[in-house]
Amino acid sequence: MGWFEAVVLGLVQGLTEFLPISSSAHIRVVSALAGWQDPGAAFTAVIQLGTEAAVVIYFRKELWEIISTWVRALWTPALRSHHAARMGWYLIVGTLPIAILGLAFKDSIETAFRDLRLIGTTLIVFGLILWFADRTARNKLTLQKNLSFTHALVYGFAQSLALIPGVSRSGGTTSAGLLLDYRREEAAKYSFLLAIPAVLASGLLELFEIGEGKAPDWGPTILATVISFIVGYAAVAWFLKYISTHRFTGFVIYRIALGLLIIGLVAFGVLTPNA
Repeated sequence: MGWFEAVVLGLVQGLTEFLPISSSAHIRVVSALAGWQDPGAAFTAVIQLGTEAAVVIYFRKELWEIISTWVRALWTPALRSHHAARMGWYLIVGTLPIAILGLAFKDSIETAFRDLRLIGTTLIVFGLILWFADRTARNKLTLQKNLSFTHALVYGFAQSLALIPGVSRSGGTTSAGLLLDYRREEAAKYSFLLAIPAVLASGLLELFEIGEGKAPDWGPTILATVISFIVGYAAVAWFLKYISTHRFTGFVIYRIALGLLIIGLVAFGVLTPNA
């Protein structure tokens, strides 16, 4: 991987991670359209550390409250009913599905799941699910008053679907939140918080793959990660503000159009479905 390629993919990651359009799909598709080699699941997981660092900084106050309260609640019973302490457990429970399924399907994630035909199909299907969820949601529940262990598990299984590029971590979990009747910004906020343990764990594990085999070298990977952090910090702030007053219709239309384009280009032999 060259330096220019790293810059482009870092920008793509930063711009798309928090939008419900699948950053991993865009990394794969942009590389294919440019005629570049698929950077692979390891590169994708590692540069996501940049955008996740942006989330950690953006939500630093909430995260500190959650972590500190959860730890103190372990030996202070009076704190166990506190929202922040319960949120700590909800994030742990919600992370279990993607942790288990991610390990179980690791080989498929790195190979079969990166097929462009599958990516195009999931962009369309889960775009329609997002549209349905957005149109039928009552948009009334909040995390502080209504989040439960059952809801945390539902969010968790929705997040695990993002192991397939094209689903979108934020799109899948936000759709689940909307179907549970959470407010749009609340559903998205929990989606971002829930992603932190999974993305950090995945990125740190895949660090050992960088520079090995087909994975890009360290230099371009670090550059792409830094760029994704800078762009991602601006993107998360914009997205949360945008969805507080707008529906997801524009993102749905974009997903469907991109999915149809990918499938069409593969069908006509312009793109090779497998890396």
